[in-house]
Amino acid sequence: MSEIVTTNWEEEFSSGERFAFGENWSAFLRHLDDDRIQRAEISLGTVLGSERLDGLRVLDIGSGSGLFSLAARRLGAEVTSFDYDPQSVACTTELRRRFSLNDEHWLVLQGSVLDKAFVANLGHFDIVYSWGVLHHTGAMWDAIENAASMVRPGGLLNIAIYNDQGATSRMWRRIKKCYVRAPGPMKWAVLAPAFIRLWGPTMLRDALRGKPFHTWSNYAAEGTARGMHPWRDVVDWVGGYPFEVAKPEEVFNFCRERGFELLKLRTCGGGLACNEFVFRRST
Repeated sequence: MSEIVTTNWEEEFSSGERFAFGENWSAFLRHLDDDRIQRAEISLGTVLGSERLDGLRVLDIGSGSGLFSLAARRLGAEVTSFDYDPQSVACTTELRRRFSLNDEHWLVLQGSVLDKAFVANLGHFDIVYSWGVLHHTGAMWDAIENAASMVRPGGLLNIAIYNDQGATSRMWRRIKKCYVRAPGPMKWAVLAPAFIRLWGPTMLRDALRGKPFHTWSNYAAEGTARGMHPWRDVVDWVGGYPFEVAKPEEVFNFCRERGFELLKLRTCGGGLACNEFVFRRST
């Protein structure tokens, strides 16, 4: 079952205030194979500390391609997926059609985590999962609070939030804003130099080691890549706007004040990536 509701996504996208995440995810699905799905399952099970999720209710906020919703379903969970971007909703719906047709235990919706009425309607879950999403809403702290409100007592909140690098983060925010506002072909004028900045040193290092394109070719197998595709991740990074960041301690304190205890933290070492958190709701 899928339900499409009216939002102002189109207005935000047309005015250059939002990246078309769903368009990028649609392109990613062309690279999806059994190996990537299996890596997503392993990644999800590892971070949650369980090989199986049988009998658990999982909420995937900002489901994107639908890959991790599919992973949760394959691990035995009852899954609810939603995304603000209608093309992302279409991607998740397509994955369910391909791999779990007519599945009554996988619900796909369109909606915003900032919509309190929508959030309240969803109820409570054993696991609320949102990887690299809440900082793209335009109101990150409200989004984290609303996501946390849907975790049942004793349940888990698994989120990943971009690391605050100060001036570097502010620079990337300007680049992202330029990208989403640039017309058609002009986006390449932003994307090309950003690609060189992000991948140039790695490709040079691989070449000097006598292993050209090694990291690129093996990207999906990296522990932090989670089955993703390197080029789609570059486009997602450069275009990912709205864009907010936080220091690990800020996220920790914010969630602790709302009755959560930290179970697991994986930082990016102060770098250009996400810090990942697993919290348990104690109250």
